[in-house]
Amino acid sequence: MSIPNSDMSQNGNIRHVDSLCSVAEIEEIDFSKLLDRPSLLNMERKRSFDERSLSELSVALSPRHSSRNADNSFKFFDHPEYVFSPSRRSLIGTPRSLTGFEPHPMVAEAWETLRRSLVFFRGQPVGTIAATDTSEEKLNYDQVFVRDFVPSGLAFLMNGEPEIVKNFILKTLRLQSWEKKIDRFQLGEGVMPASFKVLHDPVRNSETLIADFGESAIGRVAPVDSGFWWIILLRAYTKSTGDSSLAELPECQKGMRLILSLCLSEGFDTFPTLLCADGCCMIDRRMGVYGYPIEIQALFFMALRCALLLLKHDDEGKEFVERIVKRLHALSYHMRSYFWLDFKQLNDIYRYKTEEYSHTAVNKFNVIPDSLPEWVFDFMPTRGGYFIGNISPARMDFRWFCLGNCIAILSSLATPEQSMAIMDLIESRWEELAGEMPLKVCYPAIESHEWRIVTGCDPKNTRWSYHNGGSWPVLLWLLTAACIKTGRPQIARRAIELAESRLLKDNWPEYYDGKLGRYIGKQARKFQTWSVAGYLVAKMLLEDPSHLGMIALEEDKQMKPAMKRSNSWTC
Repeated sequence: MSIPNSDMSQNGNIRHVDSLCSVAEIEEIDFSKLLDRPSLLNMERKRSFDERSLSELSVALSPRHSSRNADNSFKFFDHPEYVFSPSRRSLIGTPRSLTGFEPHPMVAEAWETLRRSLVFFRGQPVGTIAATDTSEEKLNYDQVFVRDFVPSGLAFLMNGEPEIVKNFILKTLRLQSWEKKIDRFQLGEGVMPASFKVLHDPVRNSETLIADFGESAIGRVAPVDSGFWWIILLRAYTKSTGDSSLAELPECQKGMRLILSLCLSEGFDTFPTLLCADGCCMIDRRMGVYGYPIEIQALFFMALRCALLLLKHDDEGKEFVERIVKRLHALSYHMRSYFWLDFKQLNDIYRYKTEEYSHTAVNKFNVIPDSLPEWVFDFMPTRGGYFIGNISPARMDFRWFCLGNCIAILSSLATPEQSMAIMDLIESRWEELAGEMPLKVCYPAIESHEWRIVTGCDPKNTRWSYHNGGSWPVLLWLLTAACIKTGRPQIARRAIELAESRLLKDNWPEYYDGKLGRYIGKQARKFQTWSVAGYLVAKMLLEDPSHLGMIALEEDKQMKPAMKRSNSWTC
């Protein structure tokens, strides 16, 4: 497959597009109008990027100047100061400080570590390996993981180095076209790899790419999230560079359609959410996240919104746009209504009647009140709320999952009120969710008999370790982005300061163990690349909040259901 140089127009100049459209005009598009007005879709790709000084951005983030909506949510994109500037890069390869102060000494060390993780294929950088720790057996930590590369890609975009991200997008796109088989079963054409590596043949002096689509993974589960992250990163590239030519390549358009075909296909589901196997996302081991996990649903929602902005309005693209619009409306209503939990909603569930029948049922999933875990009553603050981990017939997983809730804020799956409630909960339960090393991948840990049943006695996911309540520094970038979008940067600063007290000294571990995250994980790799990249992205977002534009979407007003902060379960 031949892919042309998408950065160059016919006259040899780099393609950038111009427009004076405001951010609010582009991000707050009525999805229903897109079906009749194809030109609206192109507005996202035709916006120019302006620059503002740090002083203006600082004013916008200060409490005295923070503008809020009527529902008390922060109007980030309504600020004229929050325009999107092209990424800037210093001459020495690390971002210059826009504050006039010297950057934290960890920043330079982090950039050196990140650059050491670069993987080259035929002379071009195509990604970053999972970890550069040489003290442990490599296993698959010497591979480029799609989900792991996202914070690395964002760091390079923010530092004005988009070529690495472009190479990664094109190489993984080519891997998507491979025939994918596990035993004698062929996977869907649109499945993206979980990871890939470069094999060097010194005899023939050649290099080849080898991909893993789940056939080598623990449990042999295909990565549902890889395709979503790929679309999200493609949109970040387009937004950061102002160059839509990569996304407009026929190959990229086809790649998006293949991913969408997998998750928009009709079946037996009565819900708009995606049914998934355990271990299909960041939590890639058996942890009871089968069914409809919040992480996948939030990424699904965000990928749909990004695809809506990237797809062309040709005959093939228009069909997918129509399907996306319908799915987004159904998915947003379902998630905001049934996955949302706050104090009032918890009290309502506690008082549920069971065995209700017909469309008038209040307890639609026949959840047994006696199944509510005791910890959730103490965990839920009077002010605050979150999207629970999972819901399906007679089953609610009340655990808090950080990634899913942060993505819900960034994608505007969460309403402005819900976004503020999530931040309220994080502040109220800081000791539990951040402790001494942010952030808990999920809370609380499962243990004893429940651990034996849910994990199958997994020795790596013991209580307060790894995916079972472990603390993962990579989540810093997601928290920071969510904090900026909701006008709460002080929460991000507090988390980053905690991380800076240990990360470099501990050689950038993959995760930390213990109820407070005090101990380096018992099997954690050192020099974990996404721990490094997550820190860098968090620092750059705080330093220049205009970067948020490449990873955040504003709410579409037409999708907002008529519901109060405590959502009723009645339709």
